[in-house]
Amino acid sequence: MAQLSDDCFAFGGPLMSVDDAVGLIAARVTPVQEIETVGLKNADGRVLAAAIAAPLPLPPFTNSAVDGYAVRSSDLSDSEQRLTVAGRIQAGAAEVLVSSGLRWALMHELRGAEEPKLPELLARLSRVDLVIVEGFKREPHRKVEVHRAANGKPALFPDDPAIVGIATDTKLETQLPVVHLDDIAQVAAMMQAFALPVEDVLARTGT
Repeated sequence: MAQLSDDCFAFGGPLMSVDDAVGLIAARVTPVQEIETVGLKNADGRVLAAAIAAPLPLPPFTNSAVDGYAVRSSDLSDSEQRLTVAGRIQAGAAEVLVSSGLRWALMHELRGAEEPKLPELLARLSRVDLVIVEGFKREPHRKVEVHRAANGKPALFPDDPAIVGIATDTKLETQLPVVHLDDIAQVAAMMQAFALPVEDVLARTGT
């Protein structure tokens, strides 16, 4: 039988008892004394004080999302890495269709044309029960503002009459409905309560 040169179990000295090992750990490790509640964005590098369970089941309705980009989780690792370009619109191509056994995506080149407004993009989506829109904060559709004190930026609601509710981790002086942004159930309830029919948004532009 061969013995590895760097085998961590190849130790010929006297063994430490379990009690001595536990005592050594207790003497050298400082236990966490305080519990602090933070948002997911600020939780990196921290240790959970209690098990986390989703307060809501997966939404029982079909839904879509609108955002600026998407990354497949299986393409990522725990360390920093460079991603490979999966699709590219070549010179002269107005559109490129990328397809696989799991999904397909259509990329459309604007070629100097005006960026589409939200209603135009919504009209391209398949019909679902709920569309969650991120961004497009300058468009007049009904919105729920997400405000984090750590960002150091002023809230948008005083200057945007389209904001009908706020999810935040700080106290704000407002008559609008406010929920804590870590209270997922309340955030979800607020989104559903203020959701608009897609037809209402499309009707504003005659789409």
